[in-house]
Order: sequence, then structure tokens, then C-alpha cells
Amino acid sequence: MVLALILFIIMYVFFLMPKTQEYRWLTALIFAAIFVLLGIMPLNKVMSSVNWNIILMLAGTMIVVELFIESKMPMRMAERLLHKLPNVQWAIVALAIFAGVVSAFVDNVATVLMVAPIGLAVAKKLDINPVPIIISIAVSSNLQGAATLVGDTTSILLGGYANMSFNDFFWFHGKPGICLSVEMGALMTVPVLLWLFRKNKGAIDVEVETKVTDYVPSFLMIGVVAGLIIASQFENKPELTNGYICIAFAVVGMIYEWIHGEDFDYKSVLAQVDVKTLLLLIGLFIVIGGITEAGVIDAIASVFVKIGGHSVFGMYTLIVFASVAISAFVDNIPYVATMLPVVQGIAATMGIQPYVLYYGLLIGATLGGNLTPVGASANIAGIGILTKEGYHVSTSDFVKIGVPFTLIAVITGYLVNWLIWGVL
Repeated sequence: MVLALILFIIMYVFFLMPKTQEYRWLTALIFAAIFVLLGIMPLNKVMSSVNWNIILMLAGTMIVVELFIESKMPMRMAERLLHKLPNVQWAIVALAIFAGVVSAFVDNVATVLMVAPIGLAVAKKLDINPVPIIISIAVSSNLQGAATLVGDTTSILLGGYANMSFNDFFWFHGKPGICLSVEMGALMTVPVLLWLFRKNKGAIDVEVETKVTDYVPSFLMIGVVAGLIIASQFENKPELTNGYICIAFAVVGMIYEWIHGEDFDYKSVLAQVDVKTLLLLIGLFIVIGGITEAGVIDAIASVFVKIGGHSVFGMYTLIVFASVAISAFVDNIPYVATMLPVVQGIAATMGIQPYVLYYGLLIGATLGGNLTPVGASANIAGIGILTKEGYHVSTSDFVKIGVPFTLIAVITGYLVNWLIWGVL
């Protein structure tokens, strides 16, 4: 366990070093191989440790997004958005808010892949740096995933473990569910974003002039969103359902363009699949599976039981903020999966209903990923998009937005959730 923890820490040190950030995908794969070669990660569990649903969903959505971009619809949407807003500051904030609302119903990574092209179009139209815009979109999309049962994998884990339905996230046992706490946190991030972009007061003088002649890619984008939402309503669906949906729409789009596009080059479209981001995620999944096998996450979880004491508020506070710190570096899916039974055991020992602790776990674990560039798949996807466009994203670029955004969202959600489930 000690060796696994040391290797894990070294890997993340490399992730955060400016000179090696470009090669994070290679670092992740190298450490994944080390975990397997040393026997920390059993060879027969390597494939199952990778969330292939996310990988397929990413690859499929990347293709649909590229077709969407080539249709010029993002530029037209950007022009319409800019035309209705008073200045650049509000344009950036509006994109972040929109990403957050969408991510409450659609996977966070898919949301970033859908909204980021609009952000890039806005930046190009106004000739400004797109890095802070895409970062804002990524952290905002990562925020609201916990608001609904279908918004994030961690929400699905909680719903399954606590036997909660889609509606329970809105109203549960005669009280507002976790959705209210998350949305209040999201609401409080708006002033933060306005402050962060307070210098972007430039007036917007853009006419809606881009012409869109092919609306099929736009319908494909809508189809992906609708397909993911519809699929989320069914229980016991195949594990790779979301991935298959995204791949299916990508294939349909490629076939359509091949039939109707005179100069369609499928190689150029496939080249837009960000293989480095996919490899980074595969490596991370294997490493996380390795430290889970080694008992590192179990050992971390046991610390809560030892130091939490008998105060409900103290235990709740510990779970929220420890989850924020841990999820900034550890993938929140295995962490939440491990902590859910621990939280239930803590609640049983203390003689209380577990929901205030469940919600605290989800608030901390979901939002904590916004503290670092590699803390959430949505952040990795956003940075991957920027890298592909030729922009360098440093750790300092990210934390300037991620840290204040995360702190205000977590503190607000933490207080609202306690007032509803801890006090009332």
C-alpha cells in the first residue's frame, strides 16, 4: 500500500510540473504500466478498471463536435449570443452558466465537448485568450453534475446505493433534495465569475452574419443530448449505453457527410479525436484501480471513522472538506464508491439518518475536482481541447479560476445542505 501511494504521489507531481504537463498522457500510461508490472494492479483487472463508457462517449462526441464546428453553427450561435449581451464579461459568464445547466442532465465531459466550441468561437471572434473561457466552462459543467441522478457518475452511485429515484434528488422525505444545495452553490459562483472577468468590459459589436447551410450536424448534437437524457431514465441498461449512443451518432454523421459532402475528408475528421486525452484517462483509470486494489482508498476512508468523533456536524464537516481535498487529486468515482458504505456505517453508529452525510460526500467529492486541472474528466477534456488548438494551459492558469470557484460553491452547498438536513 505504501509503495502504491508513493508512486501515485510521484505521478501527480509530474502532472503538476509545468515542463511535463504536455506529456501527462505519457506519464499516466507509464505509471499504469509500472502498477501492472509490480503487481499492484492485477493484470486480469486492467481492462475492467477502465471506464470504457467514458472513453467511447468522448471519442464519439469529439467526432460529432467536429462535424458541428464544420457546419459553422457554433460561430452563428456565438454571434447571436454576443449580439444580445452587453459586454465580453457577461458573454463569458453566460457560457459558463449554460454549461452548468446542461451538465445537470448530460455527462460533464460531453457538456464540455459541446459548449467549448462556442467558447472558442467567441474568443476567436473577439480576438481574446480562450484559456480562461474554456476553464470556466469546464469547472461550471463539473459543478452541477451532482444536482440530478443523471448528471454525474457519482450521483448514479449514490442513487443506486441509497435506492434514490430521479425525483428524490429534487424532493426527498418531505425536504428539498441535494439539487437545491448544488444549485445554490452554482448561483453563488456567478458573482465570482463576474469578478474574475471584471476587466473584460469591452463592448460587443458583432453582427449575426455567418450562414449555416447544413443543419444535420446540429441535429446530431441535439440527438446526442436527447439520447443521453432518455437513456438515463432506464434502469439496468447496458454499462456502455452512453458510449454506444455517442459512437452511433458519430457514425451516422460520418456516413451522412460521406454521402452528401462533395469534399468530405473522413481522415481530417477522425484526426480531431484527441487521442492524447483518451490515453491520459485510460492511464488514470488503471492507476486509480491500482491504488484501490492496494487499499489506499480504504485506508483513507478509515481515517474518517477514527478522527470524526460523535459530533454530527463535526463528522459532516470532515466528510465534506476531506472529500474536497482528496477529490482534487483522486478520481471521485472509486472514492465515492468506497465511502458510501463507510458513511452508512458512520450514520448507523451515530444513530442518525445517513442522508446529510451522503449529500456532504457528494458535494465535496464532485466539486473538489475543480481545484486542479486533473481532478475531473471535464477539466482534462477542456484542457485537451485547448491543447489541440495550440494553447498552453498551466496549473496557475487553472487554479486562478478553479480555486475561488470551488471554495464559494462548496461552502454554499455545505451550509445549505446542513440547514436543510442537519438542522431542520
